[in-house]
Amino acid sequence: MQLFYQEITSIGVLILFSFFLCFILLFFSFRFSPYNPDTEKISAYECGFDPYEDARNVFDVRFYLIAILFIIFDLEAVYFYPWCVSFSFLNINSFWIMFDFIFELGIGYFYIWEVGALDWE
Repeated sequence: MQLFYQEITSIGVLILFSFFLCFILLFFSFRFSPYNPDTEKISAYECGFDPYEDARNVFDVRFYLIAILFIIFDLEAVYFYPWCVSFSFLNINSFWIMFDFIFELGIGYFYIWEVGALDWE
């Protein structure tokens, strides 16, 4: 039970220190940073479109497609890091499962390349 309280205490100290550090950084950034508002700075900006046009213009679906592809390949990297770190402790089954994962992602990548989803006409 004493070990439990020691661990909880160290976690609590870490959380309190992080809140204190966040407060100090926010305080100093608001206190000492210059505030120079400009019409260009405070205007809305959306995906490369001119912010002074009508908001109801047609939005190209390729922006969404590229964003989804970025998220997919970003999540792939999240799966690679733990696998690479624990690679020496894994059995051969884990190797083939990751190989299958990479193979399926490769098929998906070549499919979107073949249909032209990555082309910007």
